[in-house]
Amino acid sequence: MSKSGKIHSLLKKEIIVLDGAAGTELQKKGMPAGVCPELWCLENSRITKEIHASYQQAGAQMVYTCTFGANRFKLAQYGAGEDVYALNRDLARLARQAAGKKIMVAGDIGPTGLFVEPFGSLGFEEAVAAFKEQVRGLIDGGCDLIVIETMIDIQETRAALLAVKEIKDIFTIASMTYEEDGHTLNGTDPVSALITLQSLGADAVGCNCSTGPEKMLEFISLMKPYSTVPLIAKPNAGMPRLEIGQTVFDMDADDFGSWGMKLAQAGANMIGGCCGTTPLHIRELTKAMAGRNPQPPVRKSLGALSSSRGYLIFAENNPL
Repeated sequence: MSKSGKIHSLLKKEIIVLDGAAGTELQKKGMPAGVCPELWCLENSRITKEIHASYQQAGAQMVYTCTFGANRFKLAQYGAGEDVYALNRDLARLARQAAGKKIMVAGDIGPTGLFVEPFGSLGFEEAVAAFKEQVRGLIDGGCDLIVIETMIDIQETRAALLAVKEIKDIFTIASMTYEEDGHTLNGTDPVSALITLQSLGADAVGCNCSTGPEKMLEFISLMKPYSTVPLIAKPNAGMPRLEIGQTVFDMDADDFGSWGMKLAQAGANMIGGCCGTTPLHIRELTKAMAGRNPQPPVRKSLGALSSSRGYLIFAENNPL
């Protein structure tokens, strides 16, 4: 069975527990402000592997590579724009070494920091080409799947998803980040994003970052009736606040685990943590998910139209 087939098979039996935050954990381990996180992770490989291993020990079935900003545009800010392939490959290998063969490694792709046309100046095909550089390195580094996460621009998310699927038919997650009003910064709502991304071949769709689990519960509930693919939720440890110049997250591990149960009940099939979550949060989440049956996608197919800021379900609107 292929790697994608194994993941699909696992999702039919159980809820997959994902890892927690990387950035806040790296800061605790000494990563200073202003450095390139990806270069720092490679230079401090022992610390990077310790963080991956800590999530595995907490019960995560999948860890993300530390390649969130390892695209040519963000790396160029640190004079490393030519190192995209090698950096992604080597950081994927680090994650693979830390995870061993017991759990899955997801190659992490984040935003470029630019807006894709027509919202911004970055050409769509240029964005696809940039993401392909990352994808090649992640796959050659031994990743089992690819995750596109923390996206605010549906055009950029489309570009990343096409980049993956044009390189290899590998299990791919597409995850957007939504504001309190239930839209991305560019105005896309969860259902519009879901319809667009699952239609383009995403194997799982969902949301991460930005909000705590309470608000994310609403987004999963909105998407579930229209999903033909599994849903992913990776919330922060509550809403962030500033305290003496430091970003603080108030939700403790026990509360996070209980919210994990509610997300599972709403239909999330893959659950983990984003900013502020720790191995303790993932340990409690693992306990909460033990023995819990997953809710499969509601639909096998869906007749619908979607744009960046709206959607139409044929069965609900009876178009002529």
